[in-house]
Amino acid sequence: MITYKNSGVDIKRADDFIKRIKDKSVIQPFSGFASLFDIMALLRKYKMPVLVSSCDGVGTKLKIAQKSGIHNTVGIDLVAMSVNDLICLGAKPLFFLDYIACGKLNVKILSTVVKSIKKGLKDSDCLLLGGETAEMPGMYNKDEYDLAGFCVGIADKNKIIDGRRIKAGDVVIGLESNGLHSNGFSLVRRVFGRELKQYSKELLKPTRIYVKPVLSLLQAASRKPQAVKGIAHITGGAFYEKAAKILPEGTGMVIDKHSWSVPKIFNIIQNKGRISDKEMYTVFNMGIGMILVVKRKEEDYVRRIIHRYKIKTYIIGEVVKSNIKMKVV
Repeated sequence: MITYKNSGVDIKRADDFIKRIKDKSVIQPFSGFASLFDIMALLRKYKMPVLVSSCDGVGTKLKIAQKSGIHNTVGIDLVAMSVNDLICLGAKPLFFLDYIACGKLNVKILSTVVKSIKKGLKDSDCLLLGGETAEMPGMYNKDEYDLAGFCVGIADKNKIIDGRRIKAGDVVIGLESNGLHSNGFSLVRRVFGRELKQYSKELLKPTRIYVKPVLSLLQAASRKPQAVKGIAHITGGAFYEKAAKILPEGTGMVIDKHSWSVPKIFNIIQNKGRISDKEMYTVFNMGIGMILVVKRKEEDYVRRIIHRYKIKTYIIGEVVKSNIKMKVV
């Protein structure tokens, strides 16, 4: 007799896994189909509250995690990719939903992944509200899994940071990254080939989460109106796309690539792959995971606040009048 279980999907095992990972701080769902989030208490803190959302994954970095058997960092990556995007608009993350797809539900491995998701959320003051675990034999090999995440945050409409106030003369501050973060891994895998496992520990360093320092900065900067004019999360597209995206028409950025120390791993990748500077600064963060565009007279103030969180900052460039959005010199 053919059953769902002997076709490769064990519903009871999946239910047991969900009970095991459930966050007890979540409001109990009124059914098995959705979760609830009480937003009323939060609304009183905002004059013009708007919800802000972001959705992302970890990409082919998961291939390295699965090949090396290191599963305790990719959940942090998953959270970071969404919450770091939210704070670029000045939003506070509220809750997070995850999607885990796998060929066969390996409770030990996926529990480790979820534990790292929860660590990332703790570092973001964000709640794991729910999600989906899908066992899909035939779609994935039995040892494969994929991750996606969705995050909702809240901001004041009249305080959203969208880059419109950026002008020539503003300073670009770079916040150090924790390595490659979660972008460029298709290129990385091609560069290293069979040597990939040798570098897996360095490559699997989790994406740095900037929520607490940036929100702390924005709260402090509320006493200095318009101190922070733009924020960009340096992910896929890096400097030439993500950093340039926040600039108004008629302005450009000039980034001095000698103003910070590029971590060794990027030099190894560039040399092994014989990759051009332009390609490196388009694909990778090169040691700068987030940038802030601020008034020149506020640069010291901004850096002091970020340094409280033991994150190094660098003055990496400035905004100029230009029709060329990005120059890396």
